[in-house]
Amino acid sequence: MRLIPFIFASLLFQISNAQAYERVEAQEIRLLVDYLASDALKGRETATSEEFLAAQFIQSKFIESGIKPYFKTYMDSFKYRGGKGFNVVGFIEGNDVKLKNEIVLIGAHYDHLGLKRSIGSDSIANGANDNASGTAAVLSIAKRMAQQGTNRRSLVIALFSGEEKGLLGSKDLAKKLKDQNIDLYTMLNFEMLGVPFTDRNYEVFLTGYGLSNLGAKLNTYTNSQMVGSSEVAAKYGLFKRSDNYPFYKKFKAPCHTISSCDLTNFDYYHHVDDEIDKLDFNFMATFINKLIPGIVDICNTNSKEIQMYETSTLKRESSKKND
Repeated sequence: MRLIPFIFASLLFQISNAQAYERVEAQEIRLLVDYLASDALKGRETATSEEFLAAQFIQSKFIESGIKPYFKTYMDSFKYRGGKGFNVVGFIEGNDVKLKNEIVLIGAHYDHLGLKRSIGSDSIANGANDNASGTAAVLSIAKRMAQQGTNRRSLVIALFSGEEKGLLGSKDLAKKLKDQNIDLYTMLNFEMLGVPFTDRNYEVFLTGYGLSNLGAKLNTYTNSQMVGSSEVAAKYGLFKRSDNYPFYKKFKAPCHTISSCDLTNFDYYHHVDDEIDKLDFNFMATFINKLIPGIVDICNTNSKEIQMYETSTLKRESSKKND
């Protein structure tokens, strides 16, 4: 009979943990994207004063959320053409004595292309979908993880600069973290999340889906079929074209990009018309709310359930031209 109160108390604890953060609302995401993709930031090109304003904005959101800097300061610089680009890197320490040494990295790039050839009177590549949307998703997820404070593993929150210049920021951070010999469990990178699919049986796809069981585990953790595999993403090698890739190369850990846009459902990739009016913020908020419990589980399982597939499978996947 003593077991029943224990089970009931355990269920209440799980429910309270699942509800320990406020739900993400569409308006919150919209406000984040509205600033990042505003004309005032002139397309957030790497190592410009406008991109630095975006970095300061991200830093302010970390501070508001109670997220500490990973390094001595939030701003982690790297050299670019005689100037500096800045990754903004935060840290949410795990609360388990052993598991807190295992790192879950959540990231997105916040830079874009700056000014492009004018179309009509518009020359600003605002980059609302690419990648103010991913940046907003990371900021909202990180805020809830910091609010909840139940993560047993530690979280590194990284907003990258220089992605559009050749993954410069993520290459720099991956090297620094590798030099520190951190135990990177997995990385979830977020890219172009502002537009939903209308013809798929999943909501988002995972680049390099066949290299690990991350997609399958996210579906299990969220009790959904939220994550799938995109043939288009494989065809265009998107696994190697976003900020997950430098971490995969350095750590050979499950490092993937999550996206809802594989270029078939968005006509404004690297276009001056990639603006806020093209995005579906209700979709974004719904997706993020569904995903957060999955990230909680990633941070809290007793063992490393997310794993790369066996070496023979890896070799077959890596040899494919399409990913």
